[in-house]
Amino acid sequence: MRALSTPSEPPRPFPAQRLIRWALATPLAATAVMATAGDFRSPYLWALVIGAAAVALYAVATISPDLARERYHPPTPGADGGAMRWVRPVALLALVFALVDGARGHWSAPMPAAWRVVGVAAFLLGLAGFVYAMSVNRFFSSVVRIQDDRGHHVIDVGPYARIRHPGYVGMLMLGAALPLAFGSWWAFLAAAPMVAFTLRRVRLEDAFLKAHLPGYRGYASRVRYRLLPGVW
Repeated sequence: MRALSTPSEPPRPFPAQRLIRWALATPLAATAVMATAGDFRSPYLWALVIGAAAVALYAVATISPDLARERYHPPTPGADGGAMRWVRPVALLALVFALVDGARGHWSAPMPAAWRVVGVAAFLLGLAGFVYAMSVNRFFSSVVRIQDDRGHHVIDVGPYARIRHPGYVGMLMLGAALPLAFGSWWAFLAAAPMVAFTLRRVRLEDAFLKAHLPGYRGYASRVRYRLLPGVW
């Protein structure tokens, strides 16, 4: 969710328990990715898991516990809760398909190394952009709702001063770059529903916030573009 800007919060002490969880989960996630691919030597996979681990560490350091609860366990399904029942499984299936095709199945034609490098860079940039937008916006939820329980208001600082939905830019980059990053041309078909869902959610959420969040219409008149300055 997009959320008038507020003073910066004082620095929080680094969350030791969350750091321990990150340290334990990172090698498990890396092993799962490489085992699914059947390749523990791919420089592309190593770049992806190391880059994703660095972004996850940034998230641990910057995302507050109440935002994490809102993001991953919202109290209501919101205005578009039904879509979340399928989009996450579809995203996971697209990831698994890309891993298997790119390393085990080889159903796709070989992916040139230059495209793999571009894909890895774009994937990690999209992931970092998504987490950065979440760290700036304390109302960044996975569902479309007005968070009256958390004092919901408009956020217009950081990337939100340029576009209204920077987190969705990161999601679009992830979906578009996934096939290249994992070396699977066929994964463009698997990732297409993720991209379509994101574009649909931008339209729905923007209209919902204009109708229900005080100050959002004025914000939208100042920050004209949803995703790409000068385009849309």
